[in-house]
Amino acid sequence: MVVNITASLVKKLRMRTGAGVMECKRALIDSGGDIELSIDNLRKKGHAKAEKKNSRVTAQGAIFTYINHNIAAILELNCESDFVAKDIEFISLGRFIVKEACLKQISNINILNKYFEEKRIKLLSKVGENINITRISLLESETVFSYIHDFRIGVLVGAKLDSDKAIMKKVAMHIAASKPEFLTKNEIPDTVINREYKIQLDIAIKSRKNKLIAEKIVQGRMKKFFSEVSLVGQKFIMDSEKTVGQLLSETNSEVTSFIRFEIGEHIKYEL
Repeated sequence: MVVNITASLVKKLRMRTGAGVMECKRALIDSGGDIELSIDNLRKKGHAKAEKKNSRVTAQGAIFTYINHNIAAILELNCESDFVAKDIEFISLGRFIVKEACLKQISNINILNKYFEEKRIKLLSKVGENINITRISLLESETVFSYIHDFRIGVLVGAKLDSDKAIMKKVAMHIAASKPEFLTKNEIPDTVINREYKIQLDIAIKSRKNKLIAEKIVQGRMKKFFSEVSLVGQKFIMDSEKTVGQLLSETNSEVTSFIRFEIGEHIKYEL
C-alpha cells in the first residue's frame, strides 16, 4: 500500500527531530508514514537527536504554580503571542485559575475548562487572541516546593518532610534546566529501555563492530542513558562532581515525585 507523505507529516517529523526535509521524507516513506518508527530510524542514521533534547517549541503563554500546604498545582495557559503572554490580565487569569484548581483539587482539564470558560472568553475577546487552558496537574506530598523560570518553565517537587529546604529549591532549579524524565532508573518503563537498547545496538553494529563488542558498547551507552533521563542519576547542575542522588543523600533529603511543565510541550505530544 502506497502511503501519501504530505508536507504536513514531514513538518511534524522535522519539529520532532530537527532533521532535514529530504531525510524526513525518506524516513516516512520507509516507515509507511509511522512517525515514531521514523524517529528511531533517523536516530540510527545520525540525522536526529533524542527527542528529549529537542527544544524547538513554538507556543506562547505562561506556566503557573500554587502551593496549599502539602498539595500543589501546576498550569499551562497558552496564547498566540509573547505580547499577550506578558499582559497583566493574562497573568492574573493564570494565577487565579491555578489557585482555584489547587484549592478545589481540580485535576481534570475538561472540568477546569468548563469552570473557567466564561473568564477565558472574556479575556479572549479583549486581547483578540485565542487563549487555552492547556494542562493542569496536581502533586501531593509531605512537603512541596516550586520553581518558575521566566514563566516558561515550571517545576513542582514533592519531598519528605525533613528534607533540606534550600536543597529542594536547588533541585527544583536543576529539574527546570536538565529535564529529567523519571525520578529513578527503576521508574523507567521497559518499553522505553527496550526501544533505546535496540537503537543503540543497531548503531553499534552498523559501525562494523561484532555483536559481542557491540553489546559491551551498548551497555556503556545504556548506563549513560539511565543517568541522563533519571533525576537521581543526573550530574547536579550546580556541582558536576556529584549526582543529584548523592546530593540528596548527603543532606538527608528525599524527592518523592516531581512535575515539569515547559511552554509548548503540548505541541510535541499532539503531533
